[in-house]
Amino acid sequence: MTPNTIRYSVLMPVYNEAQTLETIVRKVRSLHNMTLEITPVTEIETRHITLEQEIIAVDDGSSDDSLAILRRLEAEGLLKAVAYERNQGKGAAIRTAIQHATGEIMLIQDADLEYDPREYPTLLQPILEERTKVVYGSRFLGGPRKAMLFRHMLGNKFLTLLTNLLYDSIISDMETCYKVFRREVLAGVPLRARRFELEPEITAKILKRGYRIYEVPISYNGREYHEGKNITWRDGIPAIWTLIKYRFVD
Repeated sequence: MTPNTIRYSVLMPVYNEAQTLETIVRKVRSLHNMTLEITPVTEIETRHITLEQEIIAVDDGSSDDSLAILRRLEAEGLLKAVAYERNQGKGAAIRTAIQHATGEIMLIQDADLEYDPREYPTLLQPILEERTKVVYGSRFLGGPRKAMLFRHMLGNKFLTLLTNLLYDSIISDMETCYKVFRREVLAGVPLRARRFELEPEITAKILKRGYRIYEVPISYNGREYHEGKNITWRDGIPAIWTLIKYRFVD
């Protein structure tokens, strides 16, 4: 890579997403080798950075055609596919994707269509301009969004409030999928989560290590349960325990 080229890794957990998988992969891949105009905070002149991309997709024991689709897309050179024989959870899939990633920056992307890859320039720019090492895309900072279920909004707000109280932060959307990190941030964080408690674990541990989260507004097109949404209120209980536990242990 040239001095003006940076590689970023898209970490994509996949579980029974055959209906949307190819669409989201091609949307992500359309951003390969995009060029951004940036002005680092320590400089005056604007620079152009080319962003080389890799996609690390981990099939989490899908029972539909997701793995077959991944293998076909891998044969086209669009991604690297890793597969579990049985379902282990989103957290386990992300941890595996991190192990296979080679980029200087890592970005988490779900395999549905709730989050729009066209937000990548907005998500990556604060890191490229050296303003921060961690960026979260917030669904609550004014971006366009499909109306969420009221109980989901309450649950999200409560978990975010608990995060802010325990870790002295002021973030607005702890449970967002779009989390972006410099490689060295994740390298210094031992992750244990296997399922949806990954979101609070990552957030708790990076805040404890002194990293401040830079938020940017993103759009959101939340899907319904009949469209394949997996998370339920039951996932809130381990999330609460995870936030409390990692406040006092690592």
